[in-house]
Amino acid sequence: MPVLDTVVLITYFIAITAYGLWVSRKSKSSDEFFRGGRSFRWWTMMGQAFGTGTHAEMPVSQTGAAFQGGFATIWYQWKNLLITPFYWLIAPWYRRSDCTTIGEMVSSRYGRRVGLIYTIFAIAFFVFIMGSMLQGAAKVISIATGGTVSSNMVVVLMTLAFIVYSYFGGLVAAAHTELIQGLLIIVLSFLLIPSGLSEIGGFQNMRETIPEDFFDMYSPELGLGFFTIIMLAVNGIVGITAQPQIMSVFATGKTERGGRVGQTYGTFVKRFVTIGWTLTGLIVAALVIQKGVELEDPEFAFGYATRILLAPGLVGLMIACILAANMSSCSNFMVNLGALFVKDIYQPYFKEDLTDRETLRLGRIAGLVLTLLGVLFALTIKNVLAAFLFTETVAAFMGIMIFGGMLWKGANSKGAIASVLIAFVVYYVLNYLDTGEILLIYRWTPTPFAWAMLAGFSALYLVSKFSTPDVGLVEPFFKKQQQFSEVPADAEIMEAGHYGKALILLDIGGWFKKGRWNNFLKRYREDFYGFLLAWVFVVGLIFLAWIIMQI
Repeated sequence: MPVLDTVVLITYFIAITAYGLWVSRKSKSSDEFFRGGRSFRWWTMMGQAFGTGTHAEMPVSQTGAAFQGGFATIWYQWKNLLITPFYWLIAPWYRRSDCTTIGEMVSSRYGRRVGLIYTIFAIAFFVFIMGSMLQGAAKVISIATGGTVSSNMVVVLMTLAFIVYSYFGGLVAAAHTELIQGLLIIVLSFLLIPSGLSEIGGFQNMRETIPEDFFDMYSPELGLGFFTIIMLAVNGIVGITAQPQIMSVFATGKTERGGRVGQTYGTFVKRFVTIGWTLTGLIVAALVIQKGVELEDPEFAFGYATRILLAPGLVGLMIACILAANMSSCSNFMVNLGALFVKDIYQPYFKEDLTDRETLRLGRIAGLVLTLLGVLFALTIKNVLAAFLFTETVAAFMGIMIFGGMLWKGANSKGAIASVLIAFVVYYVLNYLDTGEILLIYRWTPTPFAWAMLAGFSALYLVSKFSTPDVGLVEPFFKKQQQFSEVPADAEIMEAGHYGKALILLDIGGWFKKGRWNNFLKRYREDFYGFLLAWVFVVGLIFLAWIIMQI
């Protein structure tokens, strides 16, 4: 690479590592290491949610999709836009559980056996997705630099940087560096647009160069019909409840509202920058026509634009932004891996009376070792997109017992295990019958997924209904859910409805009772008005995208 780009890249590595180590001084206990002491402000929570949920392959794949199919392909990334307001409603579930990991939360809801099943899934989830993310960013950078930087070298350098500050600083370092890296991701999302528009002669020339239907907001020909969008939404809302990093992005804020704002509006920032990725794809579509160039693969569009449109120094900045998109997520995952091993495997099965110092040391070592497994996976993986789709689908099947178990108190451990097993069996059988092949990772299609989810939820209900309840688990778990977590345990009134913070979704079973609607807005004030405001942002983002397409 040019010297200036190399200097920018090295400066980024040194600066983000130094900053991570500097904030690490605040991480002195296991609670601070795993949960940040539940002290993060709303802006840090937004940065954490945005950084953890945004990966390098997203701008690349979206730019490639728009380059090939037009602006309507934004719905590939916006498929979860319509469920984002629901994050406001489910965020308190995790904080009120008062757990460090979702494995602990599942154990307190269904018992230790189901908690262990979830923990094994969660560790495998992190190893798979971390490896996929590392290799995804590495491939992007290799293309953007014309092959002058090897993908495996990028994997190693990224890993060394985030491991150093995450090992010492835990979630404190991860969350604060994610805030900085989130800003870099925003830069990445819009960096190519000004120079790209200048190169092609502005919006008017872009309209004259590429087909008119490239400016449509929605196109049925893309294969995103109503049923598919609904199934993707189900995948998103059920799956997110089981994704193991969600405990940290929902429950580590200084207040319950901090967790709600962080995940809901951090995700809206992601939906906003998606507009930038999609517009970049249209610019590249016009650019290659004007220059008479053909790209072998649509996903080369992002790397091609980086090489053609950015001056020396800015290429290095773009690479730093791509690194930020994945390092921010991986640092969070590393901390969560350590927490899962210590809290859900070592402590309950090997040594319950761990001191805080032992917990902290084991968490650091476990996170490091399991992260290295993700690196080994990254060095061998070939199909990045397939690995991501696989982890998201698996999370949705695991989410049946969490989502269903939160909405229905009657769900028990036998029903939870049955729901996961039945969902997997139905999914794989239907895909085998459709393709005639036995594969670990099938191409995601809505019909097998829909039947698998229906079978899983049916199994949860039927098996729970006709088997012995989990005595001693349900009432204590839901008692916490009905109490406002920011009130001291010895307070005279703790019932969340008194403070306007009762949870609408958890009371769904009583909606048909007349008394449930008494003082509804008073008891559910936080849920109700926050949910409505989030929908205003949904409409606003769609309107903004439409306005841009009218230019």
